[in-house]
Amino acid sequence: MNSPVLRRIVVALSGVLLLTHCAQNPVSGGKDFVLMSEQQEVRLGAQAHKDVLQEYGELNDPELQAYVSRLGKNLAAKSHRANLDWHFTVVDSPQVNAFALPGGYIYITRGIMAYLNTEAELAGVVGHEIGHVTARHGVRQQSTATAVGLGAILGSILVPGMNTQAGSSLLQMLSQSLVAGYGREHELEADRLGAEYLARSGYNPQAMVEVIGVLKNQELYDIQLAKQEGREPRRYHGVFDTHPSNDARLKQVVGEAKKYQVANPVENREAYLKAMDGVYFGDSPDQGVIRNNALLHEKLGIAVQFPQGWRVQNQPDRVAAINPQGTALVELRPGPKDAQPMDTLQKALKLDQGARFESGSVNGNPAAFAAGAMQGKPVLAAAIRHGGGQYLFAALAKDANAYNQNRNEMKATINSFHSLTAEERRRAKPHVIRMVKAQPGMTMAQLAAQSPLGASAEAQLRLMNGLYPSGEPKAGQMVKIVQ
Repeated sequence: MNSPVLRRIVVALSGVLLLTHCAQNPVSGGKDFVLMSEQQEVRLGAQAHKDVLQEYGELNDPELQAYVSRLGKNLAAKSHRANLDWHFTVVDSPQVNAFALPGGYIYITRGIMAYLNTEAELAGVVGHEIGHVTARHGVRQQSTATAVGLGAILGSILVPGMNTQAGSSLLQMLSQSLVAGYGREHELEADRLGAEYLARSGYNPQAMVEVIGVLKNQELYDIQLAKQEGREPRRYHGVFDTHPSNDARLKQVVGEAKKYQVANPVENREAYLKAMDGVYFGDSPDQGVIRNNALLHEKLGIAVQFPQGWRVQNQPDRVAAINPQGTALVELRPGPKDAQPMDTLQKALKLDQGARFESGSVNGNPAAFAAGAMQGKPVLAAAIRHGGGQYLFAALAKDANAYNQNRNEMKATINSFHSLTAEERRRAKPHVIRMVKAQPGMTMAQLAAQSPLGASAEAQLRLMNGLYPSGEPKAGQMVKIVQ
């Protein structure tokens, strides 16, 4: 994706590439080959921070933001770069992810927080990201890549991005690029540093293993789900082939933190669960929600039905649906407000010679349509005006055969665009996390039967409560559910 955020980050890098030098590593004290000073690193992080918030949005939950910020700053104060002006932000995204920009900017999604169960586990996620920044992994990655002509992408992550067959967000691009660059050594170094910062702050460093176990369980679950959906599984903290609890080197690097005595380690399970009560699970109202493969966007007042059986990806700037074979895609995104549909299509599309354009309407909304090919690949497109906005559809197929097989579904998706009905508005309410106290004999199957999460409810609830794959809650235990 030619992301404007990514472009601005790369442009900002260009001003520091002539300053090649070796700088002292804040952790090891040795010399690192880097292309920027600490002041330039901080300046770049501050600039990219604004772009990330503009593209992804800060979760509108002041109490949760303050909670995460307090925890993060406490950990950072015990780190090797306590002098940095650290920033910790919960991002309004359902993705299971965490990442950092150079200079002390740490991001954690509400998506990953849904699957943590103690403050100590949250500290493990944040501590790992702090470790990437203190060891200057992002800066070192950029410097090495630039030196060998491979390009530069900044950021550091705990969770590698989702492997998808079409379209990826900026966070996913950062993730995929940096996992390849960091490798096992840098990931283990971030784990070691994170465990050290946990111990220095009064947490059990073993929480680092626990939180990586949470991510590994996500991966194991997705392997099963991917088989059913006929796709490649997603990879999370992919440096561990086995479960983290069995990884000898992870045990070693975390065990090194035991020299920092933690007599009564902080866990704060109740405080963490209280902070998560009422947080969105899955899609947020700002992005619209997906129900039975339909986009229901209460704030925009629109609805679109994507094909059944296709995989729908709801991202901040677009919604895309991919067929099971990965050979056809339908994407919806906002268009320019002050333009006519036909002008929009003719200016935005660069179709091969012979493309057809025509005006019309979709369920009473003025529209324009285009059909043709882009570099030989079949394309359908539409621009539809609704209310004070305009919406763009692009349907693409791998080749003529894939187009003929999926043409009806792609056309039906475009033609399904309509104003939200009263019933759809009711269904458009977001899912939220709530807490219940487990009663004697309560099972996850019983809770799943009352959940709106459908066929995946039991597995999701087990993952959310640290009970995957077959655990059951204990009487009196606080359990996360979704309503």
